[in-house]
Amino acid sequence: MTHQDGTLRGPHLAGVLGSPIAHSLSPVLHRAAYAELGLTEWRYERHEVDEESLPGFFKAFPDRAGDARPAGFSLTMPLKRAVIPLLDEVGDTAAAVEAVNTVTFGPGRYARGDNTDIPGMVAALAERGVRSAGSAAVLGAGATASSALAALSNVCGGRVTAYVRSEARAAEMRQWGERLGVDVRTAPWERAAEAFAAELVIATTPAGAADALAGGVPPGPGTLFDVLYEPWPTPLAAAWSAVGGQVVSGLDLLVHQAALQVELMTGLPEAPLAAMRTAGERALAERGA
Repeated sequence: MTHQDGTLRGPHLAGVLGSPIAHSLSPVLHRAAYAELGLTEWRYERHEVDEESLPGFFKAFPDRAGDARPAGFSLTMPLKRAVIPLLDEVGDTAAAVEAVNTVTFGPGRYARGDNTDIPGMVAALAERGVRSAGSAAVLGAGATASSALAALSNVCGGRVTAYVRSEARAAEMRQWGERLGVDVRTAPWERAAEAFAAELVIATTPAGAADALAGGVPPGPGTLFDVLYEPWPTPLAAAWSAVGGQVVSGLDLLVHQAALQVELMTGLPEAPLAAMRTAGERALAERGA
């Protein structure tokens, strides 16, 4: 919303909120975008904020900016749902999954929440030539899994099977499927290797949770979208590539969703994807050195 109430020139403040937040690559990506776009007076900072401290931080953020204009901020877990009651407006995509990962400010401190994770997933897949799939599978049933289902509503024309660890999680995924218009079936995690028969597999599990599946990847699989990016490659992604399958990484998602955030905060039509990806790859390489 920044473009609606003023110029891009002059100091602007943005940032990323979450807990823990020290590991976040968002500052690297956003700062790379600012440098490429010539936004020399824009700042992007990390802020350790949990659910309890979020309301106070949110209220004070415009004042925290001082002489700078508050451009907005990114949100990681556990704040994506907690922020919703604090907003004046929530975009349709964010409302559909009850998760906001981007806040922008308009005139009079008007705050709008959006979700760039879902279009970021769709864009990351499209970049690799995956614009449609006849069947899909989702590994896991956490917060990222609901975003995966929302993305699949734009990509998959057939059935989606979610592999989960409990009946409670299975019920949640079926409910999300009904809400998002996705034909979702669930299966127990013990049968997760069956997911590899799908044209598109989205792994949404935490680090290590899907490692044991790596030995069961068949030759010539479809596309794996593994939302993790550190450490990379995951055992599953490495096994997938080794037998000739296409892999979309969590860094691909991170870059695309961050690019959409930059566009929302600046009002510019196109963020510098290549520069942002290069900066992210360099940062990850330095961490692993």
